[in-house]
Amino acid sequence: MSGTLVLDCEGLSKLVRRTPELTEWLAAAEAEDIRVVTSSVTLVEAHDPRTNQARFDHAVSRVNIVPPTEAIARHASRLLATAGLHGHKYALDAIVAATALTSPAPVTVLTSAPEDLSTLCGAGVRVIKV
Repeated sequence: MSGTLVLDCEGLSKLVRRTPELTEWLAAAEAEDIRVVTSSVTLVEAHDPRTNQARFDHAVSRVNIVPPTEAIARHASRLLATAGLHGHKYALDAIVAATALTSPAPVTVLTSAPEDLSTLCGAGVRVIKV
């Protein structure tokens, strides 16, 4: 493996909707042998009741699901404290950030909230708005 591509809620949602942008990212990741991941909590956040469940399940089957272990949760909590952010509003972003920071480098996060993820991840992770 040569790095990690992390999908936040918007990244996964766009994969489910088969947007060309995400389809291209996934194809490039596969071609470069880059591991594509999302946090298991992102599955909950990205679920849209208007989306066909089979389509959602197919999209999810194309990525590696990372559970929020105690270590990731504690890391996320420290990231929030360092950034001065409250978990009530930023908990899921912090879990995505901790997942990214514990993934094999180089790491790219595809997100709809690049400012938040950049603040939480720091300079060690490339954050791209989708």
